[in-house]
Formats: sequence, C-alpha cells, structure tokens
Amino acid sequence: MTPGELDEVRCRLEDFAADVFEPFARADQRRWGGVYLRGLLLDGRRKSVEPMAARLGEDGNRQALAHFITTSPWDPAHVRARLAWKMAPAIRPTALIID
Repeated sequence: MTPGELDEVRCRLEDFAADVFEPFARADQRRWGGVYLRGLLLDGRRKSVEPMAARLGEDGNRQALAHFITTSPWDPAHVRARLAWKMAPAIRPTALIID
C-alpha cells in the first residue's frame, strides 16, 4: 500500500470507530474504543492488552487500554447492536439468531 492509501484506510477506520463508539458518554471512552479496535485489527496472534499495546506504538498506553477494557463503564451489547445495524446493509442477513 502507498502512504496515501494507508492514510485513506486509517481515516475510514477512524470514521467507523467514531460512529460505533459515538454513544459513549465520555470522549476518552470513544478514543480508547477506537484504539482498542485498531489493536484488534493489527497483525499478531495475541489480542490481550500487553501485546496489543506494544503493537500500537505511541497509542499503546497499556494502562489506559486495560482500564478501557476492564473497568470503564460501557455496555458491549450496545456496541454489538450498533455493529449489527451498521453491517446489515452490507451483508444482507436472511436470518437473525438471538442466543
């Protein structure tokens, strides 16, 4: 990828994260939600805090990332619901299974 293409992908990912995490009450939660999402998408087998923080470089504040994941008050069900609504037009599901 060229630097311009990489910038375009990063910009699209940031827009996606901003939309998904928009309902979060605090700006720091929205920021760390985006950082966490980038960490999940990076190469690497382990998706725990330590390896993700190392791969994230300057955004890899291990303590802040761990706080976001473990103690920051947010409901993952709301994030999953936003993702489902956002992705429905792209994948056009024919059935919905609720577990």
